[in-house]
This record gives sequence, C-alpha cells and structure tokens, in this order.
Amino acid sequence: MRPGARPGLLADLPRLAVLSLGALVILAPYLWMLSASLKPGSEIFRDSLALLPERLYAVENYSKAFREVPLLRFLFNGAVVCGLILLLQLLFAVPCAYALAKLRWRGRETMFALVLGGLLIPAHVPALPLYAGLAAAGLLDTYAALVAPFVISVFGIFMFRQAFRALPDELIQAARIDGMGELGIVWRVVLPNAWPTATAFATFSVVAHWNDLFWPLVAVQSAELATPALGVLFFRAEEAGNDVGALMAASVVVTAPMVAFFLLAQRRFIQGVATAGLKG
Repeated sequence: MRPGARPGLLADLPRLAVLSLGALVILAPYLWMLSASLKPGSEIFRDSLALLPERLYAVENYSKAFREVPLLRFLFNGAVVCGLILLLQLLFAVPCAYALAKLRWRGRETMFALVLGGLLIPAHVPALPLYAGLAAAGLLDTYAALVAPFVISVFGIFMFRQAFRALPDELIQAARIDGMGELGIVWRVVLPNAWPTATAFATFSVVAHWNDLFWPLVAVQSAELATPALGVLFFRAEEAGNDVGALMAASVVVTAPMVAFFLLAQRRFIQGVATAGLKG
C-alpha cells in the first residue's frame, strides 16, 4: 500500500463503484432527454447513439416548446397545486402525528393501525368515488379537484409520528410548565425540532404531485389548469409526437425544478428519512 494512503478508501472502492453504476443507470434516461433536447430531429433518430450534438439545436427546440404550449402556465399550476397540497397536508398531518406520538388516549393504537392500513391502499382505488363526489359538487376542472383528494396524507401522519416519538418527553413537559397549549407545543416546539423530517416529507409530497399524471388526467380537461406532467401530454397531442426535440425540451423544462429542489434539500432529506425510523 502506498504510504499515506487511507485503508478505508480502498475498502470502499467496490461499494462506490456499485453506487456509481446504479446512479448512471438511473440518470441515463434524463441524460438522453437532455441530449435530445439539444439536437435536431435528424440526429435524434440516427442508428448510432451520441450524447453530444453535432449541430446545436437548443434555441430552436426550447423556443418551439414555449411557443407551442403555455409551459409557464403549466409550471405555475404545478407550483400552486403542490404548494396548496403540501400546506394542507402539514396542517392535518402534524397535529395528528403529535396526538399519536405524545398524547395518551383510548384507541390511540387502533387509530395508528388504521393509519398503517391506509398506507396499503393504492391511490387509484378511491379514484372513482372521488371523481363521482367532485362531479356531484361541480368541482371538476378546478384547482379544488386537483388538491382536495390529497389533503390528508396517511404517509405524512406515519412519518411525522415516527419522528415525534424520537423527541424527548421532557421537552414537551417543559413547554407545558411554561403555560403553552398543545397546539402551541405542536407548531412552536415539536415541529421546529423535526425540520429534517418536514423537509423529507415536503420532498416526497412535491415530487409525487408534480409528476402525477393519473389524477390530473381524470380531474381536469382544460389546458389552463394542466399540471406539468399533463401539460407535456397536451404538447405531445398537439405535435402528434413528431417533433421529439421540442418535446424533450419541454420535458427538461418541466423536470428541472424538481431536480433543483431535490439537490437543495438533499441533506435535510436524508436526515429526515433517517430520523423517521429511529423509534417505532
């Protein structure tokens, strides 16, 4: 071994190689999409694969993507829908998780079992009764139709409950001695001490609903209310799937905010996922 070399680094090389290979496999579709958004159609459909374009066609593809469909409107709709869903999910999930984690009341364990049962129900199962109820209320093709089905998140309740159980009871008792009410304890003491978990849940929630195609496809019909994933589908329908370069440019624009969001929240996200599993 070379003098001064770290034994741990050599031992970690196989693990790093496997992780790098896995990351490359996961990133390959995004890299191809980014590459295709920079190429003219004649290069995209060649029988040979090259990531770097021979002729840079980025200006044409991206300008056409913004010209053919209201991409900025789709991004605005996505931000509004994801922001409202996250805000309402936190308003419901945090107090519920606190009650399950730190308060003693009859039926608490039964209620937690029901929360765990809710995690097993796929999102597609209640789609038909939700659609019928929103149609009867006249709320289809509105922001309310995109937001209302996701206000209560059983995953959020479970995640925050696990994180809150790891907090020391003495912290809450001290707040009660100072005369703070239970809601004050929830929002001013408990939640600030669980920011990593809140960041992790926010990442899960925002990414899931930003990329969701199934429910927006059911709930809205007009392009004015289309979310980013649905907006790309409208683009493909208008272009008949022929202008792949512009379609890939639109896809890059739609996915870029989520990539940036995850990179910014990466450290807190990992901390939150780890913290949520500390105590059962």
